[in-house]
This record gives sequence, C-alpha cells and structure tokens, in this order.
Amino acid sequence: MALKAAGRVSLVDSVVEQLRTQLAEGEWAVGDRIPTEHELAQLLGVGRNTVREAVRVLVHAGLLESRQGNGTFVRSTADPAAVLRGVRHAGALDVLELRVALEAEAARLAAVRRDTHDLLRLRAALTGLRERGDRDAGADVAFHLAVVEATHNAAFREVYRFFSAQVHESLTEALGDHAMPPVDIDAHEALVAAIEAADPDAAEAQTRELLRLPMETVAALTEESR
Repeated sequence: MALKAAGRVSLVDSVVEQLRTQLAEGEWAVGDRIPTEHELAQLLGVGRNTVREAVRVLVHAGLLESRQGNGTFVRSTADPAAVLRGVRHAGALDVLELRVALEAEAARLAAVRRDTHDLLRLRAALTGLRERGDRDAGADVAFHLAVVEATHNAAFREVYRFFSAQVHESLTEALGDHAMPPVDIDAHEALVAAIEAADPDAAEAQTRELLRLPMETVAALTEESR
C-alpha cells in the first residue's frame, strides 16, 4: 500500500487526501471494507482519533459508508470534490457555457413538469427581479433557481445550487472592474410565459436568448485579455 506517514500540519486533511488518492487509484473497490482505524493509524503514523475524523469526512462526502459492527466500506470511488475543483479552475466562459446547457434543459423540463405552485413561485421571483433592480445578482439567481425547482428533479436542484454560486465567483474574478450587462427583464418575462404555456421549445429558446448577451460580453472580455 502506498500510504505514508502524515505530516504534523493539518493531520486530518492529510489523511483525508491520502485516503481520497487510494480510492481514486483503485486501492479499494466499491463494496470493499477498508482497513480498520487501528490499521490505518499505524500505516499513516497518526492517532486513531485523526483517522476517525478523516473517515467521517469521507463518509459525509459519500465515498465511504460506516456499518455498525462491520467496519467501513467503499461506497463510491468517484470523488465529487475533484469535479468541483475542476469547475472552480475553469474559465468564466467555460462556466457560462455549462450554465447555458444546464438552464436550457431545466427550462424544458420546467415547461413540462411545472405545477400551480411552481408558476406562483416563478411569478414572485420575476416580481422580485423587477423590484430589486436589473443588476441584483441575488434576485437573478433566485429567479433561475425557481426555474430549476420547477423541474422537480432533486439532482438538478442540488447541482444548480452549487453551480449558481460558482458562476457568480467566476464572473466576479473574470470581469474585474467591468460590469455585466443589466438583466433583461423582458427576456425573463418571456421565459415565464413559455413555461406557463407548457412549451418546452420556447422555454429553451428564451433561456438561450436571455443568456446570449452575458455570453457575448464575457467572450469579448476573454478575447481582449489574450
């Protein structure tokens, strides 16, 4: 086994990263029981409490599963943290392109699946967007999250909650002193109308249209910086 003694700084983090590496490299397969706390503590040169905390982190991340009386087993070798780190390091234009893909499909699903409660929430979000101003990022995120909620897809919702924050961080870093164009309220109104009309093609088209100007703005700034 390629484990090595952990350093003295951030012991838990060190152990977490080494265990993540073992999982990613296939040291243990899904369903395998990993070594006991005592065995891992000896291999890593740390205390059992440190190992226990590191295992808890990986259980919370969905990579490991603790079974009372049986030990700790591999639940998944696909590390979501690696994906998130990759998104964080992507450029603003890359992130926006992914946003278009996600929101276009969300709009299609929302047009097919929305119910009365979803439509009321969308109208309320649209009112908030109008009242709080066309440069209020929070109001815009709330609107698009309402669209995603109308998909009734839990996985979509959780991914978008993370992704909406990542979009804002990427754009803030990329734009610097430049400002994004104001939110197109009319385009958002047209999107709500398409969802109300249960027209998935129109909903997707309106989503692409309301994101077109932000895409063009970021693309132009990216080109200038080269």
